Amino acid sequence: MSIPPRTLRPPRIAVVGAGLGGLILARVLQINGRSVTVFEREASPDARPQGGTLDMHASSGQIALRRAGLLDRFRALARPEGQEVRLLDHTAAVLRHWRPADGDDDQPEIDRGQLRGLILESLTAGTVRWGRTVDRATPLGDGTCRLLFADGGTEDFDLVVGADGAWSRVRPALSDATPAYTGVTFVEIGFDDVDTRHTGLARLVGDGTMAVYGDNRTLSAQRNSNGHIRVYAAFRGPENWHVTAGLDLDDAAAVRACLLTMFDGWDESLLNLLRDNDGGFANRSLFTLPVSHTWEHVPGVTLLGDAAHLMPPFGVGANLAMLDGADLAEALVTETGVDEAVRAYESVMLPRSAKAARFCAEALGVLFAPDAPEGAPRFYDRLNSSGS
Repeated sequence: MSIPPRTLRPPRIAVVGAGLGGLILARVLQINGRSVTVFEREASPDARPQGGTLDMHASSGQIALRRAGLLDRFRALARPEGQEVRLLDHTAAVLRHWRPADGDDDQPEIDRGQLRGLILESLTAGTVRWGRTVDRATPLGDGTCRLLFADGGTEDFDLVVGADGAWSRVRPALSDATPAYTGVTFVEIGFDDVDTRHTGLARLVGDGTMAVYGDNRTLSAQRNSNGHIRVYAAFRGPENWHVTAGLDLDDAAAVRACLLTMFDGWDESLLNLLRDNDGGFANRSLFTLPVSHTWEHVPGVTLLGDAAHLMPPFGVGANLAMLDGADLAEALVTETGVDEAVRAYESVMLPRSAKAARFCAEALGVLFAPDAPEGAPRFYDRLNSSGS
């Protein structure tokens, strides 16, 4: 498709979704003097909890933060000690224990909400239009793209970037792909004030992550800031496992009893992760896009982050989304036109995300398998020996 010549006016750029990748894109554009508008369906930055802790990789997420001029502010909040990993067996015996060396900041942890807030604070006031729900994006054939909003309004842009996550409303403009259930479900469990109220759990988890792998099931725990620990009971089963089990997910006692049965025979210190939590249980079925998800280039629209490459949560997704945002922004600043910038960005992003998705698919297969108790330590050893 040939694109007609444009006037010299600044390009109109819209980002759909105020997640980490979309916000980094906006930040890098703004520090380079470019205009951008972010549309977010949530009513405010605090409309919902932002999730757990993230490890920001020196080779991806930290590169994006450096390009955004935010690396020092990130380091002031990050927790290098959170790189500690303890791998246990079902008897609570320690199989592997990795501690970060002094000065190691290759993958420090930070709460997702803290990181999002840091980027939001750096943006020009009014950049994000809260409570603005996008229904769909329609390329117009002349290199521009139209956004249709839930209230019936429309706006046209020279570039629409779908940064709106797993169930993206922008993706259908480029791809027929939809997320598919992986066969694995995570049930999230929370603990507050662990260093005073749950001291046994605090000792078990340490400063970072603790994980135990069994036959098609796992218990893992991650320390967040402010004395909070998130626990995940994860297992292979149907997406509607709770319906099959006759459970109401709002019935915490019934969910707890079911999970305790599922992990029967594991050490009592591990079962306490299912017994003593503060609050209820949050069901999180795991969905992914095809490993090699791609699309034919369409002028006026592209994707980043989970909208482009949704994959299992093994420490890759947020880092890639932020690197996507930084790469696209820099291409928009340095290339001669919007379409040239998007083509350059997609030529790098698509193969990079396919490689990461293959790794995450492999990890899911190894860590949620009948032989996971033997396979998981070998997999972790391979990761550490390769420096990944």
